[in-house]
Amino acid sequence: MSVNKVTLLGHTGKAPDFKEFDNGGCVATFSLATTKRGFTTKDGRQIPERTEWHNIVLQNGLAKVANQYVKKGDKLYIEGELRTRSYDDAQGVKRYVTEIVATDMEMLTPKATGAGAQVPPPVSDAPAPDGNDDLPF
Repeated sequence: MSVNKVTLLGHTGKAPDFKEFDNGGCVATFSLATTKRGFTTKDGRQIPERTEWHNIVLQNGLAKVANQYVKKGDKLYIEGELRTRSYDDAQGVKRYVTEIVATDMEMLTPKATGAGAQVPPPVSDAPAPDGNDDLPF
């Protein structure tokens, strides 16, 4: 058995790039920053803050929600799986990209309330559980 699951809580670096395909599918991509706070050790050593940037990929329903509601700087909770793909750049050099393909997303940035405010629905692209998952609980 193996597990490929990623859980992130961070802020978007830009609004999603959204693409629709002829077959009706769609994809949204953006970067998400996660930051670990700096701290001081017991012996007085300073450990600096560290920010990691993650490439997020949303498909279909999640992509549509992100395109409509997610903006630069929004705080998001993302669950998904890690995927690495390769491509050849313009000079023919093989490049690798690691991405988080999201199955769940929750928007945590408070939105304006009142007349005309839009509240996004909860969305998941994860398959519905069928009760036969081999888990001991």
